[in-house]
Amino acid sequence: MKLIFALAIVLYVFVSNTDGFDYKEVLGKSLLFYEAQRSGKLPADQRVKWRHDSALNDKGVHGEDLTGGYYDAGDWVKFGFQMSFTITVLAWGLLDHEAGYKAAGQVDYTRTAIKWGTDYFLKAHVSDNVFYAQVGSGYIDHQTWGRPEDMTEIRPAYTINVTNPGSDLAAETAAALAASYLVFKDVNATYANILLEHAKTLYNFAYKYRGKYTDAFDDVRCCYNSSGYEDELIWGAAWLYRATKDKTYLTYVEEVYPVIQYYIGFNWDQKIGGADVLLAKLTGDSKYLTKTKNYCDNMLATTPRTPKGLIFITQWGSLMTTAYLMEICLEAAALGANPEKYRAEAKTQIDYMVGSTGFSYVVGFGDKFPVHVHHKAASCPDPPAKCDWTQFSSPDPNPQQITGALVGGPGANDDYTDVRSDYVHNEVDTVYNAGFQGVLATLIELGYSD
Repeated sequence: MKLIFALAIVLYVFVSNTDGFDYKEVLGKSLLFYEAQRSGKLPADQRVKWRHDSALNDKGVHGEDLTGGYYDAGDWVKFGFQMSFTITVLAWGLLDHEAGYKAAGQVDYTRTAIKWGTDYFLKAHVSDNVFYAQVGSGYIDHQTWGRPEDMTEIRPAYTINVTNPGSDLAAETAAALAASYLVFKDVNATYANILLEHAKTLYNFAYKYRGKYTDAFDDVRCCYNSSGYEDELIWGAAWLYRATKDKTYLTYVEEVYPVIQYYIGFNWDQKIGGADVLLAKLTGDSKYLTKTKNYCDNMLATTPRTPKGLIFITQWGSLMTTAYLMEICLEAAALGANPEKYRAEAKTQIDYMVGSTGFSYVVGFGDKFPVHVHHKAASCPDPPAKCDWTQFSSPDPNPQQITGALVGGPGANDDYTDVRSDYVHNEVDTVYNAGFQGVLATLIELGYSD
C-alpha cells in the first residue's frame, strides 16, 4: 500500500508539473525574435527571412566600424545600455539553467544570440576609457516609419569617456562580457579571454570615472533615463568576481553597497535585485538571500493583481516587470528560499503570459496572439512595396510575423487592445524577452513543460 501511495504521489507531481504549455517551443520562438532584431550584415544561416542587411554604414566619429548588434525594440536605434543588460541576462540564464536550454535544444542558438551582442561590444569599446553608448538618434528615428534596410536617416554615434562618463553603462557592459566569458570559456577559450579583458577594462573605467550615461549626452533621454550607477557597479563587480574569483571585486561591492543597501528590484535600470541573489550564491552571506527572500515575499503578498491573476507592477511593460520578479524569485528558490511557493507562482505568471487566459502575449505561440505589434519592420510588406506611415495607421495585421516577441502586456484590469499605435502595451523589446526567457529555461529545467 505504501508503494502504491508513493507511486501515486510521483505520478501526481509529474502530471502537475507537465500539464500546461510547451515552454520549450516558446523558448525556441523567443530566440527567433532575437534574430529579427539583428542589425548589420546578416549571416547565411539567418532564420528570419523577412529581415535583411541593414545599417551597414554605422560608424563612430573617427570612422570606427559600429555595424552589428541589436535594435532594442520596434525602432532602429542601438541603445547600448539595453543591449548590454539583455546580453547579461541571456548569459545568466544559459549559465545557471543550461539543462533547460539543452532540453529545449536551444543551447547553440542562445550562444549565437549572446555572441551577436558581444561581438558588437568589442567593436564599440574602441579604447580603454571610450565606449560607444548608442548608434542612431531616438529623436530622428521616431520621425520615420519603415524598414531598417531602407534607412536613409543620419545615424549619429555617441560615446562615454573620461570627460562624459557613464559608470552604469560601462559596468553593465562589463557584467555582460564577464558573464559571456563564462558562457564561452569551455567552447571558445580564445574568444572568452578577449571578452574578459574588455570586461575588466570597462569596469575599471566605470569605477574610476563616475557618472550616469544619461548625463553624458542628450539624445538617450528621448527614451531611457538611468536612475543611478551604484547598482551597476555592484552588479558588474559581482559578475567579475564570479568570472575571476578575484576578491578585489568583492571589496568594491562592500564599498558601494551601503549607498544602496535598501534598494530592491530588478530590471534594465535597477540591478540590485539581481546582484543580491547572485552575491548570495557566490558568497554564501545570508544577508543577501534574506533580503531577496523578503523582497519576493513582500511582492507576492502585497502587489496588486489583475482580475485574471497577473502580478501587476507597472503599466509600461507589465509582463516584463513581472517576468524579472519571477526570475529573481526562482534564483532565490534555487538557494532554498521558499522553493515550492516561488516556483508555483512563476509557473502561474508565465502561463498567463503564454495563454492561460485564452490569449497569448507571445507572437506566434498559441491560437490567439498579437498581430498588430508596434514594430516598424514587421508592419512592412515584402519589398519592393513601399513602407511608411501608411502601414503604421493600417488596421490590417502586420505582414510579417515577429515570432517569439513578448509584447508589453495588459493594463491593471487585463485590458489590452491589439493596435499598432499602442507602444506602451504592444511594443516589443529585447529586454522584455531576456528575463522571460530565463524563467522559461528554469521552468523547463524543473520539469514544468509539456
